[in-house]
Amino acid sequence: MAPQLDGYFQKVDALSDAFIERLREAVAIPSISSEAARRPDVVRMGHWLADQLTKLGASAELRELGKQEGTDLDLPPVVLARYGNDKNKRTILVYGHYDVQPAEKSDGWDTEPFDLTIKEDGRMCGRGSTDDKGPVLGWLNAIEAHKAAGIEFPVNLLMCFEGMEEYGSDGLDDLINAEGKKYFADADAVCISDNYWLGTEKPCLTYGLRGCNYYSIEVSGPGADLHSGVFGGTAQEPMTDLVRVMASLVDTDGKILIPGIVEQVAPITAEEHGLYDNIAFTMETLHDSLGSKTTIFEDKKSTLMARWRNPSLSLHGIEGAFSAPGAKTVIPAKVTGKFSIRTVPNMEIDKTNDLVCRYVEDVFKKLGSKNTLKVWPQHTGNWWVASPNHWNFAAAAKATERVWGVKPDFTREGGSIPVTLTFEQATGKNVLLLPMGSSTDGAHSINEKLDKRNYIEGIKLLGAYLHYVAEEPIN
Repeated sequence: MAPQLDGYFQKVDALSDAFIERLREAVAIPSISSEAARRPDVVRMGHWLADQLTKLGASAELRELGKQEGTDLDLPPVVLARYGNDKNKRTILVYGHYDVQPAEKSDGWDTEPFDLTIKEDGRMCGRGSTDDKGPVLGWLNAIEAHKAAGIEFPVNLLMCFEGMEEYGSDGLDDLINAEGKKYFADADAVCISDNYWLGTEKPCLTYGLRGCNYYSIEVSGPGADLHSGVFGGTAQEPMTDLVRVMASLVDTDGKILIPGIVEQVAPITAEEHGLYDNIAFTMETLHDSLGSKTTIFEDKKSTLMARWRNPSLSLHGIEGAFSAPGAKTVIPAKVTGKFSIRTVPNMEIDKTNDLVCRYVEDVFKKLGSKNTLKVWPQHTGNWWVASPNHWNFAAAAKATERVWGVKPDFTREGGSIPVTLTFEQATGKNVLLLPMGSSTDGAHSINEKLDKRNYIEGIKLLGAYLHYVAEEPIN
Protein backbone atom coordinates (compact mmCIF):
# COMPACT_ATOMS: atom_id res chain seq x y z
CA MET A 1 0.00 0.00 0.00
CA ALA A 2 1.45 3.37 -1.05
CA PRO A 3 2.29 5.76 1.79
CA GLN A 4 -0.04 8.69 2.42
CA LEU A 5 2.17 11.63 1.48
CA ASP A 6 -0.25 14.41 0.49
CA GLY A 7 -0.01 16.16 3.86
CA TYR A 8 3.78 16.09 3.74
CA PHE A 9 3.88 17.42 0.19
CA GLN A 10 1.49 20.25 1.07
CA LYS A 11 3.64 21.27 4.03
CA VAL A 12 6.79 21.30 1.88
CA ASP A 13 5.04 23.69 -0.50
CA ALA A 14 3.84 25.85 2.39
CA LEU A 15 7.35 26.06 3.84
CA SER A 16 9.14 26.54 0.52
CA ASP A 17 10.06 30.18 1.20
CA ALA A 18 11.57 29.23 4.57
CA PHE A 19 13.51 26.40 2.96
CA ILE A 20 14.91 28.77 0.35
CA GLU A 21 15.97 31.16 3.12
CA ARG A 22 17.74 28.29 4.87
CA LEU A 23 19.65 27.64 1.64
CA ARG A 24 20.43 31.36 1.37
CA GLU A 25 21.97 31.31 4.85
CA ALA A 26 24.07 28.29 3.98
CA VAL A 27 25.30 29.69 0.65
CA ALA A 28 26.32 32.92 2.40
CA ILE A 29 28.99 31.04 4.37
CA PRO A 30 32.02 30.77 1.99
CA SER A 31 33.06 27.30 3.16
CA ILE A 32 35.92 26.80 0.67
CA SER A 33 37.92 23.85 1.98
CA SER A 34 40.84 24.22 -0.44
CA GLU A 35 41.80 27.72 0.76
CA ALA A 36 43.59 28.00 4.11
CA ALA A 37 42.23 31.51 4.69
CA ARG A 38 38.66 30.19 4.38
CA ARG A 39 39.12 27.25 6.75
CA PRO A 40 37.45 29.16 9.65
CA ASP A 41 34.40 29.62 7.39
CA VAL A 42 34.29 25.88 6.72
CA VAL A 43 34.35 25.23 10.47
CA ARG A 44 31.65 27.89 10.94
CA MET A 45 29.52 26.10 8.35
CA GLY A 46 29.86 22.82 10.25
CA HIS A 47 28.75 24.48 13.50
CA TRP A 48 25.84 26.17 11.71
CA LEU A 49 24.69 22.83 10.33
CA ALA A 50 24.94 21.10 13.71
CA ASP A 51 22.94 23.94 15.30
CA GLN A 52 20.23 23.62 12.64
CA LEU A 53 19.97 19.88 13.29
CA THR A 54 19.81 20.34 17.05
CA LYS A 55 16.98 22.87 16.71
CA LEU A 56 15.05 20.29 14.67
CA GLY A 57 15.35 17.75 17.47
CA ALA A 58 18.23 15.67 16.16
CA SER A 59 21.16 14.68 18.34
CA ALA A 60 24.21 16.16 16.61
CA GLU A 61 27.90 16.14 17.35
CA LEU A 62 30.98 17.63 15.74
CA ARG A 63 33.61 14.95 15.30
CA GLU A 64 37.11 16.42 15.07
CA LEU A 65 39.56 14.82 12.62
CA GLY A 66 42.87 16.39 13.67
CA LYS A 67 45.35 18.21 11.46
CA GLN A 68 45.36 18.28 7.68
CA GLU A 69 48.26 16.16 6.46
CA GLY A 70 51.44 18.17 5.95
CA THR A 71 50.01 21.37 7.48
CA ASP A 72 49.15 22.99 10.80
CA LEU A 73 45.55 23.45 9.68
CA ASP A 74 42.77 21.80 11.65
CA LEU A 75 40.49 19.68 9.49
CA PRO A 76 36.85 20.77 9.56
CA PRO A 77 34.70 18.60 11.82
CA VAL A 78 32.40 15.91 10.49
CA VAL A 79 28.80 16.47 11.57
CA LEU A 80 27.32 13.22 12.83
CA ALA A 81 23.63 13.29 13.70
CA ARG A 82 20.73 10.99 14.49
CA TYR A 83 17.01 11.72 14.22
CA GLY A 84 14.91 8.97 15.77
CA ASN A 85 15.89 5.84 17.67
CA ASP A 86 12.95 3.48 17.22
CA LYS A 87 14.09 -0.16 17.14
CA ASN A 88 10.96 -1.04 15.16
CA LYS A 89 11.90 1.25 12.27
CA ARG A 90 14.50 0.90 9.56
CA THR A 91 17.54 3.14 9.80
CA ILE A 92 18.86 5.01 6.77
CA LEU A 93 22.32 6.57 6.71
CA VAL A 94 22.69 9.66 4.51
CA TYR A 95 25.86 11.47 3.47
CA GLY A 96 26.61 14.91 2.08
CA HIS A 97 29.23 17.65 2.29
CA TYR A 98 29.05 21.26 3.38
CA ASP A 99 32.25 22.59 1.79
CA VAL A 100 32.35 24.18 -1.66
CA GLN A 101 34.64 24.99 -4.57
CA PRO A 102 36.37 28.39 -4.73
CA ALA A 103 34.41 31.22 -6.35
CA GLU A 104 34.97 34.92 -7.07
CA LYS A 105 32.71 37.24 -9.04
CA SER A 106 35.78 38.12 -11.13
CA ASP A 107 35.84 34.52 -12.37
CA GLY A 108 32.91 35.43 -14.60
CA TRP A 109 29.91 35.08 -12.30
CA ASP A 110 26.85 37.15 -13.22
CA THR A 111 26.08 37.64 -9.52
CA GLU A 112 27.92 37.47 -6.21
CA PRO A 113 28.65 33.74 -5.77
CA PHE A 114 27.91 33.68 -2.03
CA ASP A 115 24.65 35.62 -2.31
CA LEU A 116 21.86 33.27 -3.40
CA THR A 117 20.19 35.04 -6.33
CA ILE A 118 16.87 33.77 -7.65
CA LYS A 119 16.27 34.41 -11.35
CA GLU A 120 12.86 34.84 -12.99
CA ASP A 121 13.10 31.35 -14.48
CA GLY A 122 13.59 29.79 -11.03
CA ARG A 123 17.35 29.34 -11.17
CA MET A 124 18.81 29.81 -7.70
CA CYS A 125 22.40 30.87 -8.37
CA GLY A 126 25.09 30.58 -5.72
CA ARG A 127 28.19 28.57 -4.92
CA GLY A 128 27.21 25.34 -3.20
CA SER A 129 23.53 25.64 -4.10
CA THR A 130 23.54 22.28 -5.87
CA ASP A 131 26.93 20.94 -4.71
CA ASP A 132 26.09 20.00 -2.04
CA LYS A 133 24.31 22.40 0.31
CA GLY A 134 20.90 22.16 -1.37
CA PRO A 135 20.76 18.34 -1.11
CA VAL A 136 22.17 18.36 2.45
CA LEU A 137 19.52 20.83 3.56
CA GLY A 138 16.94 18.67 1.79
CA TRP A 139 17.22 16.15 4.62
CA LEU A 140 16.83 18.87 7.28
CA ASN A 141 13.86 20.32 5.43
CA ALA A 142 12.25 16.88 5.24
CA ILE A 143 12.49 16.60 9.03
CA GLU A 144 10.98 20.06 9.51
CA ALA A 145 8.10 19.45 7.10
CA HIS A 146 7.19 16.21 8.88
CA LYS A 147 7.20 17.96 12.25
CA ALA A 148 5.13 20.87 10.93
CA ALA A 149 2.60 18.52 9.32
CA GLY A 150 2.33 16.36 12.44
CA ILE A 151 3.35 13.29 10.45
CA GLU A 152 5.45 10.61 12.11
CA PHE A 153 8.92 10.31 10.62
CA PRO A 154 8.99 6.90 8.92
CA VAL A 155 12.59 5.83 9.69
CA ASN A 156 15.53 6.53 11.93
CA LEU A 157 17.84 8.90 10.08
CA LEU A 158 21.61 8.82 10.53
CA MET A 159 23.53 11.72 8.99
CA CYS A 160 27.19 12.14 8.09
CA PHE A 161 28.10 15.55 6.65
CA GLU A 162 31.76 16.39 5.99
CA GLY A 163 33.65 19.60 5.23
CA MET A 164 36.56 18.45 3.05
CA GLU A 165 34.95 16.69 0.08
CA GLU A 166 36.11 19.30 -2.42
CA TYR A 167 39.69 18.88 -1.22
CA GLY A 168 40.16 15.15 -0.89
CA SER A 169 38.03 14.20 2.14
CA ASP A 170 41.07 14.01 4.44
CA GLY A 171 40.36 11.84 7.46
CA LEU A 172 36.86 10.78 6.40
CA ASP A 173 37.63 7.19 5.40
CA ASP A 174 39.22 6.51 8.78
CA LEU A 175 36.17 7.88 10.59
CA ILE A 176 33.70 5.88 8.48
CA ASN A 177 35.68 2.67 8.90
CA ALA A 178 35.94 3.25 12.65
CA GLU A 179 32.21 3.96 12.99
CA GLY A 180 30.93 1.35 10.50
CA LYS A 181 30.04 -1.03 13.31
CA LYS A 182 29.55 1.67 15.97
CA TYR A 183 27.72 4.93 15.18
CA PHE A 184 26.51 3.51 11.85
CA ALA A 185 25.94 -0.01 13.16
CA ASP A 186 22.14 -0.05 12.81
CA ALA A 187 22.06 1.39 9.28
CA ASP A 188 19.97 -0.76 6.94
CA ALA A 189 20.97 1.11 3.78
CA VAL A 190 22.85 4.21 2.66
CA CYS A 191 21.67 7.13 0.51
CA ILE A 192 23.92 9.81 -1.00
CA SER A 193 22.60 12.89 -2.78
CA ASP A 194 25.71 14.37 -4.37
CA ASN A 195 25.23 13.81 -8.09
CA TYR A 196 22.91 14.96 -10.88
CA TRP A 197 20.32 13.92 -13.40
CA LEU A 198 21.67 12.85 -16.76
CA GLY A 199 19.65 15.60 -18.43
CA THR A 200 17.21 18.28 -17.33
CA GLU A 201 13.79 16.64 -17.68
CA LYS A 202 13.96 13.10 -16.29
CA PRO A 203 15.16 12.04 -12.83
CA CYS A 204 17.50 9.11 -12.35
CA LEU A 205 18.91 6.73 -9.77
CA THR A 206 22.62 5.99 -9.95
CA TYR A 207 24.10 2.56 -9.25
CA GLY A 208 27.68 2.85 -10.52
CA LEU A 209 30.68 5.20 -10.58
CA ARG A 210 34.03 5.07 -12.31
CA GLY A 211 37.16 5.16 -10.18
CA CYS A 212 40.08 7.53 -10.71
CA ASN A 213 43.82 6.84 -10.76
CA TYR A 214 45.83 10.07 -11.01
CA TYR A 215 49.46 10.00 -12.20
CA SER A 216 52.49 12.25 -12.42
CA ILE A 217 55.40 11.98 -14.87
CA GLU A 218 58.48 14.01 -13.96
CA VAL A 219 61.28 14.61 -16.45
CA SER A 220 64.37 16.53 -15.28
CA GLY A 221 67.74 17.36 -16.78
CA PRO A 222 69.56 20.71 -16.36
CA GLY A 223 70.32 21.99 -12.88
CA ALA A 224 68.32 25.17 -13.54
CA ASP A 225 66.02 26.72 -16.15
CA LEU A 226 67.88 27.69 -19.32
CA HIS A 227 67.72 30.44 -21.97
CA SER A 228 66.75 28.90 -25.31
CA GLY A 229 68.91 31.37 -27.21
CA VAL A 230 72.01 30.26 -25.36
CA PHE A 231 71.28 26.57 -24.75
CA GLY A 232 68.70 25.67 -27.40
CA GLY A 233 70.12 22.89 -29.57
CA THR A 234 72.86 22.01 -27.08
CA ALA A 235 70.90 20.37 -24.25
CA GLN A 236 68.27 17.64 -24.33
CA GLU A 237 65.12 19.35 -23.14
CA PRO A 238 62.86 17.77 -20.48
CA MET A 239 59.75 19.35 -21.99
CA THR A 240 60.36 17.70 -25.36
CA ASP A 241 60.71 14.29 -23.73
CA LEU A 242 57.64 14.78 -21.56
CA VAL A 243 55.40 15.83 -24.45
CA ARG A 244 56.50 12.81 -26.49
CA VAL A 245 55.80 10.45 -23.59
CA MET A 246 52.38 11.99 -22.84
CA ALA A 247 51.42 11.86 -26.52
CA SER A 248 51.95 8.09 -26.41
CA LEU A 249 49.27 7.49 -23.77
CA VAL A 250 46.06 8.10 -25.70
CA ASP A 251 44.96 8.88 -29.26
CA THR A 252 42.62 11.56 -30.64
CA ASP A 253 39.58 9.30 -30.33
CA GLY A 254 40.26 8.52 -26.68
CA LYS A 255 41.71 5.05 -27.26
CA ILE A 256 44.05 4.17 -24.38
CA LEU A 257 47.37 3.07 -25.90
CA ILE A 258 48.79 1.43 -22.76
CA PRO A 259 48.72 -2.36 -23.27
CA GLY A 260 46.72 -4.32 -20.70
CA ILE A 261 44.41 -1.51 -19.56
CA VAL A 262 41.37 -2.17 -21.74
CA GLU A 263 41.91 -5.92 -21.48
CA GLN A 264 40.91 -5.77 -17.78
CA VAL A 265 37.44 -4.35 -18.50
CA ALA A 266 34.46 -6.58 -17.71
CA PRO A 267 32.66 -7.69 -20.89
CA ILE A 268 29.22 -6.22 -21.45
CA THR A 269 26.23 -8.51 -20.96
CA ALA A 270 23.02 -8.59 -22.96
CA GLU A 271 21.13 -7.34 -19.90
CA GLU A 272 23.45 -4.34 -19.56
CA HIS A 273 23.14 -3.61 -23.28
CA GLY A 274 19.38 -3.27 -22.84
CA LEU A 275 19.68 -0.76 -19.98
CA TYR A 276 20.89 1.94 -22.38
CA ASP A 277 18.01 1.78 -24.86
CA ASN A 278 15.36 3.80 -23.03
CA ILE A 279 17.57 6.24 -21.14
CA ALA A 280 16.48 9.86 -21.68
CA PHE A 281 19.59 11.25 -23.35
CA THR A 282 20.26 12.86 -26.70
CA MET A 283 23.44 13.77 -28.50
CA GLU A 284 22.05 17.30 -28.80
CA THR A 285 22.07 17.58 -25.00
CA LEU A 286 25.72 16.56 -24.97
CA HIS A 287 26.53 19.03 -27.75
CA ASP A 288 24.89 21.79 -25.70
CA SER A 289 26.98 20.84 -22.66
CA LEU A 290 30.18 20.79 -24.75
CA GLY A 291 29.35 23.97 -26.61
CA SER A 292 30.47 22.12 -29.74
CA LYS A 293 29.91 18.96 -31.77
CA THR A 294 33.37 17.53 -31.08
CA THR A 295 32.09 14.22 -29.73
CA ILE A 296 34.00 11.00 -30.40
CA PHE A 297 30.85 9.00 -31.11
CA GLU A 298 27.72 9.93 -33.04
CA ASP A 299 25.22 7.69 -31.21
CA LYS A 300 23.78 7.63 -27.69
CA LYS A 301 24.66 4.10 -26.63
CA SER A 302 28.34 4.28 -27.59
CA THR A 303 28.62 7.67 -25.90
CA LEU A 304 27.03 6.52 -22.64
CA MET A 305 29.16 3.39 -22.57
CA ALA A 306 32.28 5.50 -23.08
CA ARG A 307 31.20 7.73 -20.21
CA TRP A 308 30.03 5.10 -17.74
CA ARG A 309 31.36 1.60 -18.28
CA ASN A 310 34.58 2.03 -20.27
CA PRO A 311 37.85 3.52 -18.99
CA SER A 312 39.17 6.85 -20.24
CA LEU A 313 42.55 8.57 -20.06
CA SER A 314 42.77 12.36 -19.85
CA LEU A 315 45.81 14.65 -19.94
CA HIS A 316 45.46 17.45 -17.39
CA GLY A 317 48.50 19.70 -17.47
CA ILE A 318 52.22 20.25 -17.14
CA GLU A 319 53.68 21.71 -13.96
CA GLY A 320 56.88 23.72 -14.25
CA ALA A 321 56.27 24.89 -17.82
CA PHE A 322 55.65 28.49 -18.84
CA SER A 323 51.89 29.06 -19.13
CA ALA A 324 51.33 32.80 -18.61
CA PRO A 325 50.32 35.16 -21.44
CA GLY A 326 53.12 36.47 -23.64
CA ALA A 327 56.37 34.92 -24.86
CA LYS A 328 59.09 33.63 -22.59
CA THR A 329 62.03 31.79 -24.10
CA VAL A 330 62.76 29.52 -21.17
CA ILE A 331 63.80 25.87 -21.25
CA PRO A 332 62.39 24.39 -18.02
CA ALA A 333 64.85 22.26 -16.09
CA LYS A 334 62.12 20.02 -14.70
CA VAL A 335 58.53 19.46 -15.79
CA THR A 336 55.81 17.25 -14.37
CA GLY A 337 52.98 16.02 -16.56
CA LYS A 338 49.68 15.02 -14.99
CA PHE A 339 47.06 12.61 -16.29
CA SER A 340 44.36 10.32 -14.96
CA ILE A 341 42.60 7.11 -15.89
CA ARG A 342 38.93 6.67 -15.01
CA THR A 343 38.66 3.03 -14.03
CA VAL A 344 35.77 0.56 -14.34
CA PRO A 345 34.94 -3.03 -13.42
CA ASN A 346 37.05 -5.22 -13.33
CA MET A 347 40.15 -3.03 -13.32
CA GLU A 348 42.50 -3.50 -10.36
CA ILE A 349 44.32 -0.48 -8.90
CA ASP A 350 47.70 -2.16 -8.36
CA LYS A 351 47.70 -3.91 -11.72
CA THR A 352 46.72 -0.70 -13.52
CA ASN A 353 49.43 1.28 -11.72
CA ASP A 354 52.03 -1.32 -12.67
CA LEU A 355 50.96 -1.31 -16.33
CA VAL A 356 51.06 2.49 -16.49
CA CYS A 357 54.48 2.88 -14.85
CA ARG A 358 56.12 0.13 -16.90
CA TYR A 359 54.72 1.51 -20.15
CA VAL A 360 55.81 5.09 -19.42
CA GLU A 361 59.30 3.94 -18.46
CA ASP A 362 59.53 1.82 -21.63
CA VAL A 363 58.44 4.69 -23.91
CA PHE A 364 60.97 7.02 -22.27
CA LYS A 365 63.75 4.45 -22.59
CA LYS A 366 63.11 4.20 -26.34
CA LEU A 367 63.68 7.98 -26.67
CA GLY A 368 67.32 7.45 -25.77
CA SER A 369 67.31 10.62 -23.68
CA LYS A 370 69.98 11.53 -21.12
CA ASN A 371 67.32 13.19 -18.96
CA THR A 372 65.82 11.47 -15.91
CA LEU A 373 62.23 10.22 -15.62
CA LYS A 374 60.08 9.41 -12.62
CA VAL A 375 56.46 8.21 -12.80
CA TRP A 376 54.11 7.54 -9.89
CA PRO A 377 50.42 7.43 -8.92
CA GLN A 378 49.45 10.54 -6.93
CA HIS A 379 46.22 9.03 -5.66
CA THR A 380 43.79 6.29 -6.57
CA GLY A 381 40.11 5.62 -6.02
CA ASN A 382 38.28 2.44 -6.93
CA TRP A 383 35.19 2.08 -9.09
CA TRP A 384 31.84 1.22 -7.51
CA VAL A 385 28.80 -0.69 -8.77
CA ALA A 386 25.75 -1.60 -6.65
CA SER A 387 22.75 -3.78 -7.37
CA PRO A 388 19.84 -1.69 -8.72
CA ASN A 389 17.54 -4.61 -7.87
CA HIS A 390 17.91 -3.98 -4.11
CA TRP A 391 14.91 -2.83 -2.03
CA ASN A 392 16.75 0.47 -1.43
CA PHE A 393 16.57 1.24 -5.17
CA ALA A 394 13.02 -0.11 -5.46
CA ALA A 395 11.86 2.33 -2.77
CA ALA A 396 13.65 5.24 -4.44
CA ALA A 397 12.14 4.35 -7.82
CA LYS A 398 8.61 4.35 -6.38
CA ALA A 399 9.23 7.66 -4.62
CA THR A 400 10.57 9.19 -7.83
CA GLU A 401 7.52 8.10 -9.79
CA ARG A 402 5.24 9.44 -7.03
CA VAL A 403 6.89 12.90 -6.98
CA TRP A 404 7.89 13.38 -10.61
CA GLY A 405 5.23 11.23 -12.32
CA VAL A 406 7.76 9.21 -14.32
CA LYS A 407 9.87 6.10 -13.78
CA PRO A 408 13.52 7.07 -13.23
CA ASP A 409 16.40 6.10 -15.47
CA PHE A 410 18.93 3.78 -13.88
CA THR A 411 22.31 5.27 -14.64
CA ARG A 412 25.99 5.06 -13.90
CA GLU A 413 28.30 8.08 -13.64
CA GLY A 414 31.56 8.84 -15.34
CA GLY A 415 32.91 10.68 -12.32
CA SER A 416 34.03 9.42 -8.93
CA ILE A 417 32.62 9.71 -5.42
CA PRO A 418 35.11 7.62 -3.43
CA VAL A 419 33.12 7.79 -0.20
CA THR A 420 30.42 5.65 -1.85
CA LEU A 421 32.63 2.57 -1.83
CA THR A 422 33.90 3.40 1.66
CA PHE A 423 30.36 3.38 3.07
CA GLU A 424 29.56 0.14 1.28
CA GLN A 425 32.64 -1.61 2.63
CA ALA A 426 32.40 -0.19 6.16
CA THR A 427 28.70 -0.92 6.66
CA GLY A 428 28.18 -3.88 4.35
CA LYS A 429 24.95 -2.24 3.16
CA ASN A 430 23.53 -1.23 -0.22
CA VAL A 431 24.38 2.33 -1.29
CA LEU A 432 22.08 4.43 -3.48
CA LEU A 433 22.84 7.70 -5.26
CA LEU A 434 19.68 9.83 -5.31
CA PRO A 435 20.29 13.14 -7.13
CA MET A 436 18.41 16.38 -6.59
CA GLY A 437 19.92 18.66 -9.25
CA SER A 438 20.08 18.44 -13.03
CA SER A 439 22.88 18.20 -15.58
CA THR A 440 22.95 21.95 -16.24
CA ASP A 441 23.63 23.03 -12.65
CA GLY A 442 27.32 23.77 -13.26
CA ALA A 443 28.49 22.44 -9.91
CA HIS A 444 32.17 23.42 -10.20
CA SER A 445 31.68 26.19 -12.70
CA ILE A 446 30.69 29.83 -12.72
CA ASN A 447 27.01 30.64 -12.09
CA GLU A 448 26.38 27.36 -10.24
CA LYS A 449 22.65 27.00 -9.70
CA LEU A 450 19.92 24.76 -8.36
CA ASP A 451 16.50 25.14 -9.93
CA LYS A 452 13.82 26.06 -7.40
CA ARG A 453 11.63 23.27 -8.77
CA ASN A 454 14.37 20.68 -8.26
CA TYR A 455 14.99 21.92 -4.72
CA ILE A 456 11.36 21.89 -3.57
CA GLU A 457 10.37 18.71 -5.42
CA GLY A 458 13.68 17.22 -4.28
CA ILE A 459 12.68 17.77 -0.65
CA LYS A 460 9.46 15.93 -1.38
CA LEU A 461 11.46 13.15 -3.03
CA LEU A 462 13.80 12.66 -0.08
CA GLY A 463 10.89 12.42 2.33
CA ALA A 464 8.89 10.14 0.03
CA TYR A 465 11.92 7.88 -0.39
CA LEU A 466 12.10 7.41 3.38
CA HIS A 467 8.39 6.48 3.51
CA TYR A 468 8.75 3.93 0.73
CA VAL A 469 11.92 2.57 2.35
CA ALA A 470 9.92 1.98 5.54
CA GLU A 471 7.41 -0.21 3.65
CA GLU A 472 9.50 -1.87 0.94
CA PRO A 473 9.84 -5.65 1.50
CA ILE A 474 13.39 -6.98 1.69
CA ASN A 475 14.30 -8.86 -1.48
